[in-house]
Amino acid sequence: MNVRVVWYVLLFVLGAVVAAAGALVQNAWFPGGLFAGLLGVAGLFYGGLRATDRQLGVVAPAAGWLAAVVLLSLGRPEGDGLFAGGFAEMLYLLGGMAIAVMCATVGRLPRPAP
Repeated sequence: MNVRVVWYVLLFVLGAVVAAAGALVQNAWFPGGLFAGLLGVAGLFYGGLRATDRQLGVVAPAAGWLAAVVLLSLGRPEGDGLFAGGFAEMLYLLGGMAIAVMCATVGRLPRPAP
């Protein structure tokens, strides 16, 4: 198995973990929890970009993040769910997607000469 594929799978899983953590804190300590959740998302997406030096380094954790957020927002038949559809939840969803787009469109910085 290619090492690069392992990195992308790891970034996908980290995206899901960050989404779950952000879902738990974003409404608990509003607005500080929302800021912390979005800061974690930005750090993961930008870190994935810099670690892999490819836009796929942003797409992999963003796909994991989005999949986890969608699954956590569905809830259960009993009505339990982490996202209730309030203001903080919408800011977390839209902010995370905007951060993913911003990180994916950042130009590559030239590498310093060795």
